[in-house]
Amino acid sequence: MASLGANPRRTPQGPRPGAASSGFPSPAPVPGPREAEEEEVEEEEELAEIHLCVLWNSGYLGIAYYDTSDSTIHFMPDAPDHESLKLLQRVLDEINPQSVVTSAKQDENMTRFLGKLASQEHREPKRPEIIFLPSVDFGLEISKQRLLSGNYSFIPDAMTATEKILFLSSIIPFDCLLTVRALGGLLKFLGRRRIGVELEDYNVSVPILGFKKFMLTHLVNIDQDTYSVLQIFKSESHPSVYKVASGLKEGLSLFGILNRCHCKWGEKLLRLWFTRPTHDLGELSSRLDVIQFFLLPQNLDMAQMLHRLLGHIKNVPLILKRMKLSHTKVSDWQVLYKTVYSALGLRDACRSLPQSIQLFRDIAQEFSDDLHHIASLIGKVVDFEGSLAENRFTVLPNIDPEIDEKKRRLMGLPSFLTEVARKELENLDSRIPSCSVIYIPLIGFLLSIPRLPSMVEASDFEINGLDFMFLSEEKLHYRSARTKELDALLGDLHCEIRDQETLLMYQLQCQVLARAAVLTRVLDLASRLDVLLALASAARDYGYSRPRYSPQVLGVRIQNGRHPLMELCARTFVPNSTECGGDKGRVKVITGPNSSGKSIYLKQLRIHLPWPLHLHDRPQPGGESSEQCHCTVAGPY
Repeated sequence: MASLGANPRRTPQGPRPGAASSGFPSPAPVPGPREAEEEEVEEEEELAEIHLCVLWNSGYLGIAYYDTSDSTIHFMPDAPDHESLKLLQRVLDEINPQSVVTSAKQDENMTRFLGKLASQEHREPKRPEIIFLPSVDFGLEISKQRLLSGNYSFIPDAMTATEKILFLSSIIPFDCLLTVRALGGLLKFLGRRRIGVELEDYNVSVPILGFKKFMLTHLVNIDQDTYSVLQIFKSESHPSVYKVASGLKEGLSLFGILNRCHCKWGEKLLRLWFTRPTHDLGELSSRLDVIQFFLLPQNLDMAQMLHRLLGHIKNVPLILKRMKLSHTKVSDWQVLYKTVYSALGLRDACRSLPQSIQLFRDIAQEFSDDLHHIASLIGKVVDFEGSLAENRFTVLPNIDPEIDEKKRRLMGLPSFLTEVARKELENLDSRIPSCSVIYIPLIGFLLSIPRLPSMVEASDFEINGLDFMFLSEEKLHYRSARTKELDALLGDLHCEIRDQETLLMYQLQCQVLARAAVLTRVLDLASRLDVLLALASAARDYGYSRPRYSPQVLGVRIQNGRHPLMELCARTFVPNSTECGGDKGRVKVITGPNSSGKSIYLKQLRIHLPWPLHLHDRPQPGGESSEQCHCTVAGPY
């Protein structure tokens, strides 16, 4: 129980005011949270869930899912799918949903597919829960109504109903009927299950911070067996006894040796690129331009500086979700402050880099002045030292004169209460050696008297002119005429200060949420830059070179190709060249004795094709490719 007391026998020491500056602080002197608190946001990300809603009708698929890690709804416009629902299976493999929501009135193909999905006992990481909702919940008109009447933080309150409809129509394809119905069913499920707000009041809705399109275009189709055989990913049990129950760690794999990302969102994006490799030449070229730029020796210092800044980019969507629910912690404000300042550093650095590279141009332009506005607000309002000391949100001086006056009174209470206690002692029985006047939040001012040996029964606690309140730690607490007068004169200062600072925190949260779009964009571009810096670092250390993709080359030409994992395990590795297509033929028959390297050669060729780095020896002229070749292994086994 917090109290502030005064005793006439000794001069009490009041709380020292925290060093605070009303100016615009730089990020360096701002105290960071303890290591465990700083990583708390990242740890909660592991508990993220994905809830998928799917509808199948007349050969078309409508898909929408909610990701709790960023409180965003992703949707895929109506897409044609085969009766075997291979597209749906591909989506399930990529997003690994916790639950699959669909209509109870279903086509036979979908019923058979869901039956197989529910029977997969050994599905990794685990089989999803199949949930059937009444078909009326997926009605087209009621789904549109749910979408248009939703409470979304990214839509300004000043928008009229017509403007809101136009705004949502620019994001959601209302002409894709299955997608609209899937979105409506998903909103119904979220509202019924109250995902993420199970313990909140019913007037608190599930936070939705945005709608994003989810597409599977320009992707290379790779099954799970191929991922396993090529060791793109390899999970191993964690050796630490403290993390046995927490899951797995990455073993020797292509993802493991290339993952040098400095932020969690960059690592997630790199994993996404590996699970959804693209064959879009424009996208591949834009990625390789960035990697090639950072491979130049003169840009090494810039790459290291950018990587240091990326280390401060944290889980912004989780913080925005907490703001929406008014559950913001002190560490959240510090993490957000560092994230925004690091984003401004990235913007300034990218403005000095060649604007011919798309990523640098996007960061320089889209990291707008809203970031500076957010950083300025947080830096001028939040008292980080005081917040850490009191473990709650506190504001700096000169923000609200009324709060400053109440804090001044609160800090001056010790000396004032000492004088009050001295006057109270003059009116007490001479057997009472001392007394003190204390202030307890929510209770008020009380007179505290040491318990005398003669005070045994409760009736002995009664003193004329005083109202007995309670006994604590061998001290009796009373209300006197003076303490009642202090209650009326000063009130509950501590609670009043907290209430006013909470109101300021809410206003600051509204300012940040109004600019949530730029924060989300920061995360997208920063994670992309983090991945490409990680790939550039790996390419520099392992001697990888840039591939050349040519539509005119009907085949694959690789010079001195290497297997990225085998060369790390073998003492000596001999590079191998490959030519397929044109006059070299597209079908190859590989023969040789056991352990001659036939399988490694095929795996090496397969690894080179779908991912953005071709693993060649430098400085050989890089391989060109436009199509895959077909190889057959023949020989003794």
